[in-house]
Amino acid sequence: MKIAAVQMVSTPDVERNLARARHWLEQAAAQGAKLALLPEYFCLMGQRDDDKLRIAEAYQDPDAPIQRMLSDSARELGLWLVGGTLPLRTADPARVRNSCLVYGPQGQLAARYDKIHLFRFKTDTEQYDEGRVLEAGDEPVAVQAGPVRVGLSICYDLRFAELYRGLSFALGQSPCELFTVPAAFTYTTGEKHWELLLRARAVEMQAFVLASAQGGRHENGRRTWGHSMIVDPWGEVLDCLGEGEGLVQAELDLARLAAVRQQLPALQHRRL
Repeated sequence: MKIAAVQMVSTPDVERNLARARHWLEQAAAQGAKLALLPEYFCLMGQRDDDKLRIAEAYQDPDAPIQRMLSDSARELGLWLVGGTLPLRTADPARVRNSCLVYGPQGQLAARYDKIHLFRFKTDTEQYDEGRVLEAGDEPVAVQAGPVRVGLSICYDLRFAELYRGLSFALGQSPCELFTVPAAFTYTTGEKHWELLLRARAVEMQAFVLASAQGGRHENGRRTWGHSMIVDPWGEVLDCLGEGEGLVQAELDLARLAAVRQQLPALQHRRL
């Protein structure tokens, strides 16, 4: 099963971002991908955090343009589509959920995950607090995407290994074969921690990790780290894109995954 991650440098213009996302999804499908991932905030990198409130959609609204684009793209391109993130409305008009929606190849909604861990960062020169406009989710989510069980996570979640372990050892479920990480890592944190954390999660969980990032200098002045990548269960980076728009792609080889888990049965040795 071929998988792909789209890297973008999203703008404050939703229509333009949707068009660029669709372009790269078409490229991924044309090159044989059966599952594709968009980055966090693929639909908007606004001038202010409050811009998320302006474009937020009601969940499962048939007339909502972002959700409609995701469903149509999955159906028309025959993809399992992990739709990065988009803002969904909450009961509080001053807060939204940062939500990842998964669509199947018939365009059907298969899963929703709301980002649990909200990023806060402060130095002498920069600061950022997602909690100012975001409401945290509270439920881990995995979804069966064809032959693959996929654990969903978003950006800052990557720092919390217990989320990934909980997804893989959910009661009555087999361990996830793939984890998806749509992200918009800052340049500062990404340079030091992004690849390190992605490879750690892959090795710990003996699973593939598909990470789709924002990557470059945005119109709002923010610079994101990029380096979308695919990591295999042994921690090997199969493909990586530094900055700018594009795709990373690889074969999700379930025989390779089974061999790693058989040769080093760490998941079976778990005691806590």
